[in-house]
This record gives sequence, C-alpha cells and structure tokens, in this order.
Amino acid sequence: MRQSGPANRSRQPRPSHLAPRTSALAGYQRTGVLTAAEAAKLGQVPTLERLKKGPVVTIECVERIPCNPCTAACARKAITITGGLVELPRADFDKCNGCTVCIARCPGLAIFVINYNYSKTEATVTLPYELLPRPVKGQKVAALDRSGRKVATGTVVKVLDAPALDRCAVVTAAVPKKLWNEVRSIRIQRTTDEHG
Repeated sequence: MRQSGPANRSRQPRPSHLAPRTSALAGYQRTGVLTAAEAAKLGQVPTLERLKKGPVVTIECVERIPCNPCTAACARKAITITGGLVELPRADFDKCNGCTVCIARCPGLAIFVINYNYSKTEATVTLPYELLPRPVKGQKVAALDRSGRKVATGTVVKVLDAPALDRCAVVTAAVPKKLWNEVRSIRIQRTTDEHG
C-alpha cells in the first residue's frame, strides 16, 4: 500500500498546467508564494532604468494554462504570448505606457503596474482588488508582500471600480519607494471602532 504524505509527493507527476519544475521557481513550487527573486528570474520585472521612464507593467504569471485576456486588453501590444496559448505572457516594457487596462483582465491577479517616479520617497503599485468593502482614495492601508505579510503602511491614491472591470477593482497605492517590487496586495486597516 502506498503511503501518502510529504515523502511520496516528490514522486507524483507534476500537473501539466504548472510551469516546469526548475530551480528558478523552487521556492514558489514549495510554498505557492512567488519571491521577488523568482519573479526577476521570469524576466518580467522592469529594470530600474525603465522604471525611471514612467509607469510600467510587471507580470508575475507562472501558470502554464490556456489564458490570454491580458494580450487582448493591451492596445499597444505590449503583452504577447508566443508559441501557443499555454505559454507565459511576456511584456515589452518599451511599448508599455502603464495604462493599467491589463490588470483587471488577468484572472490570475498576476499583473501590476509600477510608477517608480510618483514622488521622491514613494512609488505607486497598481494592483487588482476583488474584496469588499473597496478602499477609498486617501485611505491608509496595510501594504502586503506576496505572502500576505504587512511590510508597510500605504495610502490609496486611486480606485477604478466600474462594471466593465467585471467586479475587479484596480487600486493604486503609494508605498515606500524601496518596496516597489515587494508590495503586491493591500488590506484595509480596521479602526478601533470596528473591533467593538
């Protein structure tokens, strides 16, 4: 009789929809949380030189599944998938103007837009947000890393929430500039009145 558990998991075949098992994504494959270093190895993180030119997309898609709404969303053709529908999307950072249309179109919530030049001390991260209640402009929020850990307090700069976005708001939050490649979500901070 076969035993189940961690010892046997390494022998089970890898689901075909996941990116191939590589040392570049070992942490993600072990924990389900992509690290900043792994995202960089995917080649979809803009360089500091490109970030300084203005808002730009970063794609953290690691699932090889039949999916391409991001390519259709981009009027500038800055996001492409070559080789077949199950390949990973690629961004042409020189074509991208940071319009944010692709963010709500990604069913995997894996697309973000970074504005490194927001201020001297802050960058903005524009991200998908599907929870209720929605944040509001000017609201302080917990800025979360990829694992959901609070790394800073951010300020909501903009909220796009229209029926055309299919219940996925697009939220822009200002965060400490050094965290532009760490912050990937937000959490509305409750006031003491809400705790009872």
